[in-house]
Amino acid sequence: MITKILIANRGEIACRVIRTARRMGIATVAVFSDADRDALHVKMADEAVRIGPAPAAESYLDIGAIIDAARVTGADAVHPGYGFLSENPDFVEAVERAGLIFIGPSADAIRAMGLKDAAKRLMEKAKVPVVPGYHGDAQELVVLAGKANEIGFPVLIKARAGGGGKGMRRVDDQADFPAALSSAKREAKASFGDERVLVEKFVDTPRHIEIQVFGDSHGNVVHLFERDCSAQRRHQKVIEEAPAPGMTEEMRAAMGEAAVKAAQAINYRGAGTVEFIVDASEGLRPDRFWFMEMNTRLQVEHPVTEAITGLDLVEWQIRVARGERLPKRQRELSISGHAVEARIYAEDAARGFLPAVGTVGHLQFAEGMRVDTGVAEGDTITPFYDPMIAKAIVHAPTRTEAIAELAGGLSRTEIAGTVTNTGFLVRLLRQDDFAGANLDTGMIDRHVDELVTAIQTPEEVIAFMAVVVSGMVDPHTTPEEPAVLIGPWENWGYPRRDVRLSHEGEVESYSVTRRGVREWRVSGGALAEPLQLSELKRQADGSGWTAYVNGRRKAVRIARLEDGITVFEEGAAHVRGIPKIERAGDAAAGGDTVTAPMPGVVKEVTASAGQTVKAGDALIVMEAMKMEMTLSAPRDGTIGEVLVKAGQQVSDGTVLIALEAEENAS
Repeated sequence: MITKILIANRGEIACRVIRTARRMGIATVAVFSDADRDALHVKMADEAVRIGPAPAAESYLDIGAIIDAARVTGADAVHPGYGFLSENPDFVEAVERAGLIFIGPSADAIRAMGLKDAAKRLMEKAKVPVVPGYHGDAQELVVLAGKANEIGFPVLIKARAGGGGKGMRRVDDQADFPAALSSAKREAKASFGDERVLVEKFVDTPRHIEIQVFGDSHGNVVHLFERDCSAQRRHQKVIEEAPAPGMTEEMRAAMGEAAVKAAQAINYRGAGTVEFIVDASEGLRPDRFWFMEMNTRLQVEHPVTEAITGLDLVEWQIRVARGERLPKRQRELSISGHAVEARIYAEDAARGFLPAVGTVGHLQFAEGMRVDTGVAEGDTITPFYDPMIAKAIVHAPTRTEAIAELAGGLSRTEIAGTVTNTGFLVRLLRQDDFAGANLDTGMIDRHVDELVTAIQTPEEVIAFMAVVVSGMVDPHTTPEEPAVLIGPWENWGYPRRDVRLSHEGEVESYSVTRRGVREWRVSGGALAEPLQLSELKRQADGSGWTAYVNGRRKAVRIARLEDGITVFEEGAAHVRGIPKIERAGDAAAGGDTVTAPMPGVVKEVTASAGQTVKAGDALIVMEAMKMEMTLSAPRDGTIGEVLVKAGQQVSDGTVLIALEAEENAS
């Protein structure tokens, strides 16, 4: 029996496991770092135990601390979630040595699939098709570069441990191979503690299609059909769906059989995903798919499989861990409708998808979607962990309906306090190639300019912002109450307030004049001419505000926070900061410094004082929120001072390198 489960994870997956365990009458224990003391998963669990400080290496990756937490709370099973220790065989063995049940596969199965090169050799023996490439042990540049030449460019360099696109680089030309190899090894070492890589042929027009498999301890293995995860950027999945568009029964049967063979080859138990790369240049053909890797855990995108099969995969995991047989056999499984999932991240798509931090001061998801989240209003997105806020899932009779409903739900979702990718997701779902199922893993890159184009804030939205920030309107009134806050009487004209809003580092000054009970005049700043805003009131359903701007009715939703204001309209989130005091000269001259774009760790410094550089020269490599980024020289010049060293933790805006003033630069 399993009576109490400790969840060795955080965020939305911890909350997801708690919900199923509670429905099954099983108590739960959450673990948390100092950064997560007030997190949603901690509040949801029956018990919670601190396991260390914020860095994952000192908390969520601390095997001893997690085992101690299970012992002290009397848990009899551990669920690893995904990420962190979920695919660490040493963790599985530690759990079992402690007399606990591990809700997942055996340590041997994880080891068999944990290293991509060994896994592919094993799959070849099991007669599962494998991508052509070099999966040997040699790691010298001359060997790997030679193998890449034999395979033929373009090739992919891939970390042999881990996944999620970490340590993966596409190389199109032999001359670029050494730098790409160095970068891939460095990122693999930082992400997985193992810098070894393999080299594979890059497949033209590739689609990423994976098969959900499940095995029990009685030798039974089934597949729960496929998911299409081709909508990716930087090898990270953005939107997942099931079933795969264009899938034929012949192709599904071939891929399902191959996935089951893969699981049987390692006596697999529990939930797993076999990932395939598919050459879609001539449609989906059963002779054009190859094994990439097996994820020996539950996947982030498992909800779309649950939606089309009507199953609870976490429940299946728990039942299998208890020693039960699989609840259903292959012939009893079927597909119903279509499901699509989008990952909502705290990231700035217009700035190269740079991860963001901040406190979520306002959070409201649209109705009609399944939302899996570990974030609540008031929570802070920190630089220590993956910046995913939530997963939004829609199930409908057809793909067209599911996409439309998900796009609509995301456009009505309100998140303020941090930058998010919701606008990008809406544009992607409505993009012609995606909507028409013209899918491959390069689709987002081909259309990235149209998908991430920064949306200009309409002038009428700015008028709303200025009026609300002026203090002459109460955004919390009910539809029946007046929206006006009466300020001090002014003898010489209408009441007027000066308002400052900040945008992209610039401060905009506006003048707001109240000209009647529900009428304001806004001028200055980014407005080409004054605007009249009248009849401002809340909508009866509480969903937002309406007003007439220069006689034209406008509806918006407003989130007013202490340091900023966000206006949501037509799927876009328009943000302005509210500066407390405008401080002239605060910002360092943009062309004279290299600053940290967000909190993170300096991984490598290639610059030195006195060095002459050209604009665009790589100077520093940083890692933040599991992403490696290279910071370059902002202009030609001479480095005056290097202010950081490798291994140093830096905060957002920290000056890392200062160039000599232009008049002194050589």
